[in-house]
Amino acid sequence: MDQKPARVRIVDAAHDLMLSIGLARTTTKEIARAAGCSEAALYKYFSGKEELFVTVLTERLPRLGSRLTDLTAGRGTVEGNLTDIARQAALFYEQTFPMAASLYAEPQLRHRHEQGMRELDTGPHRPIQQLDAYLRAEQDMGRVRADADTYAAASLLLGACAQRAFAYAALPGGTPPQSLDDFAGAVARTLLAGIG
Repeated sequence: MDQKPARVRIVDAAHDLMLSIGLARTTTKEIARAAGCSEAALYKYFSGKEELFVTVLTERLPRLGSRLTDLTAGRGTVEGNLTDIARQAALFYEQTFPMAASLYAEPQLRHRHEQGMRELDTGPHRPIQQLDAYLRAEQDMGRVRADADTYAAASLLLGACAQRAFAYAALPGGTPPQSLDDFAGAVARTLLAGIG
């Protein structure tokens, strides 16, 4: 049986470790060992743990970033688009919360992680900016109220999705009162009632 390419094994190992022990406790040495390669081989593909984390987010988790990038004003309904984003965001945050939560317990690691995100020009603010840009384009087309604060609307939608992950999915036995689809639809309708 053929062995997976080294890069794939490294990303798989990073995903498994970050999910099981958290980002803060995962080291490049442990990732390399779990992937069956040397740490030097890991650095052939990735500049460090932060780049690996971003790769795990984009390649192994629900595709929030690409879904936001693909949004086109005027295509579909605003409610349908917001519902789809809420669904993807809730899934994304549900899976990333356990990975990233450990960072906030250690200020030095958090600072290093934030610096790495700045260097990679990414971070948790990006989805808000992307959704804001989509909502402003819809506003320009007259499908969102002219006086609506699109940045606040984007923050509210994504914040609700992150809060759902924090309040329910990350807790043992925590079950949200609504299904994912019901939640996504309700968040989109409620937001649209204010900005539509």
